[in-house]
Amino acid sequence: MADMPDILPGVQIDAGELEYRASRSAGPGGQNVNKLNTRITIFFDVANCPALSEQQKKRILDKLAGRADKNGVIHVSSQVERSQKANKDRARERLVELLRQALYRRPPRKKTKPSRAAKQRRLDEKKHRSQIKQLRRGVEA
Repeated sequence: MADMPDILPGVQIDAGELEYRASRSAGPGGQNVNKLNTRITIFFDVANCPALSEQQKKRILDKLAGRADKNGVIHVSSQVERSQKANKDRARERLVELLRQALYRRPPRKKTKPSRAAKQRRLDEKKHRSQIKQLRRGVEA
């Protein structure tokens, strides 16, 4: 089993914290689907993970509320592939990606002002439009 990649720099989840369950899949595979348990569901207990801070746990559970149960356990499934191992790898990758997205913080926006040239261009364009509209007016009788 492959080791878990870093979620964020300095944040790595131990692979032992993940619980895997196999079940019958509805995906491709012919009779394989009817006989073998190829769907993999990963259960990750966010609430009791020692690698995450309380703030990170809250953020993950807020962002992934639809995938979490009332105990703070996230469920991620994969049934796309025909083999159990491929589905396990795919589900693990999806879990890592979901956690990265949940923990990502956009950098704060830096306020900027329009340059003097941009202000001048805007005023020039307004004057130009005004002149065009004045020329459309009919001659007063």
